[in-house]
Amino acid sequence: MAKILKIYPDNPQENLVNEVIKTLKNGGLIIYPSDTIYALGCNIFDIKAMEKLAQLKKTKLEKAKFSIICNDLSHLSDFTRPIDTSTFRFLKSHLPGPFTFILDANKNLPLAYKNHKTIGIRVPDHPIPQLIVEKLGHPIASTSIKDDDEIIEYSTDPELIAEKYDHLVDIVIDSGYGDNVASTIVDLTSGEPEIIRQGKGII
Repeated sequence: MAKILKIYPDNPQENLVNEVIKTLKNGGLIIYPSDTIYALGCNIFDIKAMEKLAQLKKTKLEKAKFSIICNDLSHLSDFTRPIDTSTFRFLKSHLPGPFTFILDANKNLPLAYKNHKTIGIRVPDHPIPQLIVEKLGHPIASTSIKDDDEIIEYSTDPELIAEKYDHLVDIVIDSGYGDNVASTIVDLTSGEPEIIRQGKGII
C-alpha cells in the first residue's frame, strides 16, 4: 500500500521529506506535486526503479522518455552537451517554470538513459520537487500521470491518485489539488526553440 504524506509547499516538514528521500534511495516510486500536474518519480541511478516506472507507463525502459527533474541549472552539464550562451540565457529566463526543454544528451547519462541522443530537462517552479532533488543530491526521473477520463487528461485530486496507484507506488505526496495542464515541451536541439507540445508555459 502506498503511504500518503501530506507535505505542503509553504511549510514542508523535514521529517516527511526525509522519508521521501529514504524511499527514493531504496528504489521506491513516488508521486509528487509540481508547478503543473502530479507526476511519478524515482531515482535515476536505480535501474530497477526505472524499470518499474517504465512498466507503470506500459513501455520498455529503452523506449521510455522520462524527463529529468532538477532543482536548478547546475546539473545541466552532467547530462547535456555544452550549450551556447544564448541557449543558456533562454533557459535561465524560463526556469524554474512549467517547461520541459529537450537538449542534446552527453555520454554521461545514467544507465537507464543509455543511447538516448536527447534528454528532457525540467526545473519545476514548486518547492517540493526542488527540495527533494536538493536533499537527494541529484535529479530524479519523472513522467506525468495521465487520467483515464476522456475529458480531463490529467488527474488533479491526490486522494484519487493515491487510490488508483495504491499498490503501484510507495509514497504519494498530497500537496492539495494539482493543475490539469502539463508542461510545455520545447525542443532546443536545433538552436532555435521549437514547441513540441503547448502546455502551461508560454514562450
